[in-house]
Amino acid sequence: MQKKTGVVVIVLAGLFIASFTPFHTDHTAQITSSRRERKIRHEVFSQIVSFRDYVKDTFFVEVSKKKVDTQRVRQTFLRSRLLFKEFEWAAAYFAADLTERLNGPPVQEIENADLLSPSLARGIDPMGLQVIEQLIYPGYDTARKEALISEAGHLITNTEYLIAYFADHELADWRILDAAKLEVFRIIALGITGFDNGLSLNSMEESAASLKSLRDMLSYYISKSRKTFLLQDLDTATGYLHHHPDFVSFDRAAFITRFANKISSGIAQMEQTLPGPDIKYNRMLRQEASTLFDPGAFNVDAFSPGPAFHITAAKVELGEKLFYDASLSGTGTRSCASCHQPDLAFTDGLAKNTAIHDPVKLLERNTPTLLDAALQSNYFYDMRALTLEDQVRDVISNKAEMDGSMDAIIQYVSADGSYRSLFAKAFPKAENEISPDEVTNALASYVRSLTKLNSRFDEYMQGNEQALSRQELKGFNLFMGKAKCATCHFIPLFNGITPPKYVMSETEVLGVPPSLADSTLDPDPGYYSVIGVDAYKYAFKIPSVRNSEKTAPYMHNGVYQTLDQVMEFYNNGGAAGLGINLPNQTLPAEPLNLTGNEKEDIIAFIKSLESKK
Repeated sequence: MQKKTGVVVIVLAGLFIASFTPFHTDHTAQITSSRRERKIRHEVFSQIVSFRDYVKDTFFVEVSKKKVDTQRVRQTFLRSRLLFKEFEWAAAYFAADLTERLNGPPVQEIENADLLSPSLARGIDPMGLQVIEQLIYPGYDTARKEALISEAGHLITNTEYLIAYFADHELADWRILDAAKLEVFRIIALGITGFDNGLSLNSMEESAASLKSLRDMLSYYISKSRKTFLLQDLDTATGYLHHHPDFVSFDRAAFITRFANKISSGIAQMEQTLPGPDIKYNRMLRQEASTLFDPGAFNVDAFSPGPAFHITAAKVELGEKLFYDASLSGTGTRSCASCHQPDLAFTDGLAKNTAIHDPVKLLERNTPTLLDAALQSNYFYDMRALTLEDQVRDVISNKAEMDGSMDAIIQYVSADGSYRSLFAKAFPKAENEISPDEVTNALASYVRSLTKLNSRFDEYMQGNEQALSRQELKGFNLFMGKAKCATCHFIPLFNGITPPKYVMSETEVLGVPPSLADSTLDPDPGYYSVIGVDAYKYAFKIPSVRNSEKTAPYMHNGVYQTLDQVMEFYNNGGAAGLGINLPNQTLPAEPLNLTGNEKEDIIAFIKSLESKK
């Protein structure tokens, strides 16, 4: 088999860039592949049609009856969701925007592109199965019948668009297998957590439906001569889900380590042996990852401005020197490390630090950790920066934070022989003069080097069963289930960037008070001040809970000093639990009803997420 030289570049949705080196395959293999792809596309098409027909002929009929039978509506709704899960793997991969209309989050959404023209931003109204779920759970209000009928109609219409898409779009083996592996990751990070069925909580049955569909599709890739346990693993995992359907008691740690990781690894092995083009996407979760927990599974350069800004050892060396240099500030008294101290997981231990020119005046917000900061799509609590380079530039020029001047910094480093040498080493193809982009990229590269997914939790998921205690495992299962922490802090990063494509960081409206003694709403508008969409008033970026033991105080304003206080805030339902009327609160307002022991278990688990040096 002889490879041809050459590179082809593909851009998908303005985000993923892929390059591949084509090579010859024999004619028989091409025919086999083409037939297989057609069969799979036909099955996906049939599944989408079946979903449309059921929603149209059964669910829509039930919600339109003059006298609605709530139990029957819920039964047909749950059946509709199971039918959706059969083709979710394909729809979410090949037609993500259309799939969002079928099962997107029940809140208005904002695209990152809107940050470039915030005056033109508008929220995208939610629709689909999750919106319908809120209309019929926990109780059905007949006054909202017309809204329910309307949503069911939107579901039918949008499914028609999806049918039209799959009617004439060809699939490819490498993309089919990539989509299958991402669906396993989706089940791990979202499916078994109740992320998209937080009220009906039929998570295990839905996850089983997804795996059963994957099993049927993947069987086309397995011949009698190829020895693999993949289909057996899929059958065993599906059986486990069917036999353990209870949302609260489900052992997620066992499911992931015993079944899901084996399945994704089996698909990854199949990808490696599949004849066809060697195609690579530039996305945060590396395409070659076998599990979500592989060392190096996540690409720290995914959200850099471009290839020229990618991390190198020389840039990190230079960036570290700049990071600890107070001369970058306007007063020569504050470095990046002044507020991001290594011993405190690169935070400062304060509710809010002080302004550089006024030791009495407090900064607007709490100092976040820089550990794993590269693994997110937006920066600052209000999401206003899209890259680490943007964040660096903002902090340096901020009058209250560093009050620095890029012109002064360039003059300073250019006059220093040590710096000139480090810049020449880090940017060998650059012009003789040091540029602002080189300064910000060096500092950003150092921050990217602070990615440390090497906690005891990571060891456990990589196969070391002794890495976590029984209490920590109980805490993990609570975190992923009853406590609903993982519906915002997605594993394995435990921040708010949504799996499995890890493209966009999410915000939440929690309703944090200004102090422990004041049960009113903190007046900081958060993301609303940037984007101007009403649904995002008091919304803030979801931070990582990794290294939380070292990053107190917590929340954007540092109101909570301990993890116990944070747990109590969530356990009581956020703002609602404090008696604050916040109509756009996105955190579920109902109490979690966690016991004292359960809260201790969750905190014990969170502490297992501390990175090793």
